[in-house]
Amino acid sequence: MAYQIKKYRSKIKTDDLVNFRVLVKETDLLVRAESDLTDIATNQVLRYRKFLEDYIKYDSEFQETLEPYENTPAAAPRIVNEMIRAGNYVNVGPMAAVAGAISEYVGIKLLEFSDQVIVENGGDIFIKTERPRLIGLYAGSSPFTHKVGLMIAPESTPLGVCTSSGTVGHSRSFGKADAVVVTARSALYADAAATAIGNLVQTPRDFETAVDFAKNHPLLDGVVIIKDDKMTVWGNIQLEKIN
Repeated sequence: MAYQIKKYRSKIKTDDLVNFRVLVKETDLLVRAESDLTDIATNQVLRYRKFLEDYIKYDSEFQETLEPYENTPAAAPRIVNEMIRAGNYVNVGPMAAVAGAISEYVGIKLLEFSDQVIVENGGDIFIKTERPRLIGLYAGSSPFTHKVGLMIAPESTPLGVCTSSGTVGHSRSFGKADAVVVTARSALYADAAATAIGNLVQTPRDFETAVDFAKNHPLLDGVVIIKDDKMTVWGNIQLEKIN
């Protein structure tokens, strides 16, 4: 498969790390670590994709529902149960957490071999860093695209930084925000919450409702919402201009 440039790939300055890409079916990871861990990352993607694919064969509702998942599978893999909990926490289906789940599960494994790891999966990031990192925000045609970034402090990691959009990429959103970026200690919860908050935003008039939603979910650290030339920020968020 030829490499396709993804405009939504977050720009992170990582001259001190090795960059590599992992492609398995629909999963497309851009990974940064202290050495090339392609084989290990690939094996982890294959492992967790199999867990999910096998469970979906057993119960297709897990994949299809956009609502909280009511079943309580006793013998399901851990990744399945954590996706269910993340989706239920913010009132969306478990697959809203799938990209964050893969990022986090792969990233945690890679931390056995590298003290610093950044795994980006379609705009959903798991990051553990020992130095500050500036993650550039991509919000389609908004004037904020590539002009502002989210500064990640080492002491705040490991951290999930996940993005949903109603106008960019493949995010499944009922809203029209150009970007909703959520940070949380869990990439699964950040991913599910980005979807839930994005669903609430049609215009900048919805920012207050969306922020109130975030405030009522204490497992979320912070939120950035962008629609056209308007932005709102809540929580533990440090933004910086990108030159």
